[in-house]
Amino acid sequence: MIIIDGRKLRDEILGKIKSEVSALSLVPVFCDVLVGEDPSSVQYVRMKAKTAEAVGIQFHTANFPATISEKDLLQEIQILNKIPNMCGIIVQLPLPEHLDRRVVLDSIDPVLDVDCLGTISGKKFYENKNPIGFPTALACMAILDSLNLDLQSKKILVLGQGYLVGKPVTALLKARGLEVDTIDIYTENKEELIKNADVVLSGLGQGKYLMCDMVKDGVVIVDAGTSEENGSIVGDVDFESVKDKASFLTLTPGGVGPVTVACLLNNVLKVAKELK
Repeated sequence: MIIIDGRKLRDEILGKIKSEVSALSLVPVFCDVLVGEDPSSVQYVRMKAKTAEAVGIQFHTANFPATISEKDLLQEIQILNKIPNMCGIIVQLPLPEHLDRRVVLDSIDPVLDVDCLGTISGKKFYENKNPIGFPTALACMAILDSLNLDLQSKKILVLGQGYLVGKPVTALLKARGLEVDTIDIYTENKEELIKNADVVLSGLGQGKYLMCDMVKDGVVIVDAGTSEENGSIVGDVDFESVKDKASFLTLTPGGVGPVTVACLLNNVLKVAKELK
């Protein structure tokens, strides 16, 4: 079994981004809007800021108290939309309960929506009219591409059809002309589909759901699901159970997550190239 090193792939992608950013005639600006002081969110925003700066992308800090009104937050985002050389705005989720997530996300200029979570950006993505896409789904594809597999000959299965991972990664696979089976809460023959799959991409968010007796020998598993268990982040795959059966397997953490951040910043670069 080969462990897929997400950090190594992230560094490769970031190296390319840094090279291309240095060739631009402008310094791209990226903003991750933080509302409140949730420790995990604060840490994640800090990490993205550090990574952005390391590749030559300027990070614009936009931190607001958890008590900010929706009206005031929307006004702040409108200001961010107009900052010179702004090439990407995202909102760190989850938001405080009094804020309407959909309204807030839709206030980001669709051109700058590098998380692809706004209504307009999402619609364009599924119509194949958006040059940028959902970062986690893009990360899953980057990981698969790094393995140099003949996917045309593989039975590919996507576990989950969630908004951030399952649905968009299914669309990306199908856009390449690949046959893809999917599993959601309504699927009746889950066990059969999992057992027959050569490649499994999982975005269920159910900790250690996938066990060794559920998968075939030599299966390739990209685990994009995360959940918390006893204070630790775990994936959808029971790593210790599956590791002797899989041919390729991602770690959680250290697999899809690092590549997702790289794909997010690559989206920022794509916006910057349009502005230059």
